[in-house]
Amino acid sequence: MLRTKFILYLLLAYPSFCFSQWYNPEKVNKKAGILYAQAYDAAQDQQYEVAIAKINQAIKLEPKFVDAFLSRAGIYANLKKYDSSVIDFEKGFQLDSVYSINYLLPYSISQAGLGQFQKALHAVNRFLQSEGLNSQSIRAGNYRKGVYEFAVAFEKKHPLNQYVFEPNNLGDAINSNALEYFPSLTIDGKKFIFTRRVKGDEDFYESNFSDGNWSRAQPLEGKVNTDQNEGAQNISQDGTCIVFTGCNYPQGYGSCDLYISYKTKQGWSEAENLGPMVNSDFWESSPSLSPDKQAIYFSSNQPGGYGGKDIWVTRRNIKGKWGSPENLGPEVNSSGDESCSFMYADNQTLFFNSTGHQGYGQADLFYSKKLNDSTWSEAENLGYPINTIDEEGSLIVAADGKTAYYASDRGDSKAGLDLFSFQLRQDLQPPKILWVKGQVYDAKNKNGLPSSVELTDIKTGQLMSKVQTDETGNFLTTLPVGNDYAFNVNRKGYLFYSENYNLNDRSIDSIFTANIPLQPIEAGAAIVLKNIFFDSKKTELSPESTVELNKLIQLLKDNPQLKILITGHTDNIGKAADNELLSNGRAESVIRYILATKLFSKDRLQSKGMGANQPIADNSTEKGRAANRRIEMTVISNKVNP
Repeated sequence: MLRTKFILYLLLAYPSFCFSQWYNPEKVNKKAGILYAQAYDAAQDQQYEVAIAKINQAIKLEPKFVDAFLSRAGIYANLKKYDSSVIDFEKGFQLDSVYSINYLLPYSISQAGLGQFQKALHAVNRFLQSEGLNSQSIRAGNYRKGVYEFAVAFEKKHPLNQYVFEPNNLGDAINSNALEYFPSLTIDGKKFIFTRRVKGDEDFYESNFSDGNWSRAQPLEGKVNTDQNEGAQNISQDGTCIVFTGCNYPQGYGSCDLYISYKTKQGWSEAENLGPMVNSDFWESSPSLSPDKQAIYFSSNQPGGYGGKDIWVTRRNIKGKWGSPENLGPEVNSSGDESCSFMYADNQTLFFNSTGHQGYGQADLFYSKKLNDSTWSEAENLGYPINTIDEEGSLIVAADGKTAYYASDRGDSKAGLDLFSFQLRQDLQPPKILWVKGQVYDAKNKNGLPSSVELTDIKTGQLMSKVQTDETGNFLTTLPVGNDYAFNVNRKGYLFYSENYNLNDRSIDSIFTANIPLQPIEAGAAIVLKNIFFDSKKTELSPESTVELNKLIQLLKDNPQLKILITGHTDNIGKAADNELLSNGRAESVIRYILATKLFSKDRLQSKGMGANQPIADNSTEKGRAANRRIEMTVISNKVNP
C-alpha cells in the first residue's frame, strides 16, 4: 500500500476529501510508488537528502505525482528551505486543489517561514473554512492564525522601510564544524568569548579583534574549562571575570548552577560556585552580569515564578556577597519559559528570549527597559526578520547600540549553530555607550584608593550604575549617550569628586580617561560642585541640582564635625556689584536647601559670594565663562573645637 500524506514537521489528523478530485494515489506508477515508499523510510530516519533524491526519481516517472510534491514540500520545510517548500506545495495545489486542501495549514507555515504573513493568514483562513476538521486541526489552525495576525499587525506598526536584515557569518576564525553559541563581548569590542560544543563537551573559547579581523579562536587559558560542561557564559564589560553555567559539577546545588571565574596572570581561575543564596535544588542558567558588576540576571525554574523558567536577578551587597534572587515580574516573565538574558551596557535594556509572550511560533527574542530597581517596561518583540517561526536563542548587542551577535543554524552555517553579526533595526537600537576608565587616588600621596564610582541621570535622579574600583583604584564604567549625567566618586574620609557629562552629541568612539584625585577631609580642602545648576541670572536651584545636593548632605551626615563654606562665583559679564549679589544669592540657596532638611545646625554652614573675582578659566570664551560660573565647597574644619 502506497504511504501518502506525510508532513514531517507537523503531525495532525486531517480529514479526507474525496469529492471532485482527479488524483488517485492508487493509480500512481508502480516504480514511482516504490521509490516514494523508500523516500518515506529515509525521511523517517532523518536521511532527508536521500529522501529528496528518491522523490525526485519518483516525480520523473510520475510528473503529476501529487503526494510526492506535497511530501517533498514537508521535507524542505523540515530543512527550513521554505522557498522550495512553498513551490512544491503550490505545485500540489495546482495539480489537484481538492486533494491537497489538507495541506493548507503546513503551506501557511512555510509561507510564514518566508515572512509572507499576509499570504499565510489567507491560507490558514481557507484551511479553517474547510468542512469536517477535527478538534486538533482546529486548535492548530487557530493557533497559527493568531501568530499570523500578530505578525501582520506588527509589520504595520513597525514598517521595515529601508532596513535590510543581512546576518554575517563571523567566519572560520570563530566558527567551525562544531557548534558555536552564546556570544559575549567586552565593552571595547576587542575580546569575544563564546561556547563551543565538541563531541558533547562544552568549553569556552576566545577570539581577539585586531587590524579589522578576529583571531583564530582558542580555548580559554587557565582552569575554567574542565571535563564537565561549561556554557551559557557572559564576560564582564571590563574583561576581568566571567559568569557562566556549570552542570552536574560535584560541588553543585542543583542540576545546573551559576559560577564565576576571574582573569589572573596565570589565566582564568577555577570556577567558584555563587553559593546557596543564588543556586538552588532546581535549574539556574544563562547568567548576564550588569555593566557595573553589581547584579546578575539569570534564568531559573525555582518556585515563585510565573511560568516554567523565569528571569531573576541577584544583587551584590555591600560585603560583596550575592543576595537572594528577585523575580523580574510579569512584564518580563510569562506563563512560558524565559531565558538567555543579556543586560546591555546602558544597564537599562534587557534582551531575552521567551516562549510565553506573543510571538512568531517558538522562542522569540524580546527586550524590556528597567524603569527602576523593581519595575520593568512591558516586553517588546524584536519582530521579523530577527524573529522567525523557528526558535531564536541568545543575542547580545555591542556598545555602538547597532551591532548584534547571535547564534543561528541558517543555511550558510558551517555545521549546525554558528555565530553571526547583524545590524539592529533603528527603532530597536538602545543608546550608544561610551566608557570612562581611570584611577582614583589620594591627591596628597598619589596612592590608589578603592572607591565607589556612581553615575546618576541628572533629570530623573535615577542611579544608572555604581562601580567599585579594584584595590588600586582602577575602574571602568559606561555612559549611555543622550542624557546628562552626574559622575561622583566617594570614599570615606575624603571629599567626594563631582563631574558632569553632557553626552547628547559625543562621538561613539570617545573614551574618557578620568584619573581622579580625592582630597582628604581637612581644613582648606575644596571642590567644585559641578552638578549644581541655576537658570541664567537666577538664584533658585534647578531641580537637576538635587543629586549633587544630596551628596553634600550625605557628606555632612557622615562627618558630624565637618564645617563647610559654600562659595558662589560668576563670569565677568555684567556689573561687578550685580555679579557679587548673584553669586551670594546662589551660595545662600545651597545653604537653605541643606538647612531645610533640619538635620544640621546653622553654625556648620557658611556662604559667600565672590562675583567674578576668582576666575579659574579664560572669560574671553563661552567655555571659560561657563567654568567660572560655579559653586565651590571648602572645608573650614573637621574636628570638635577645643
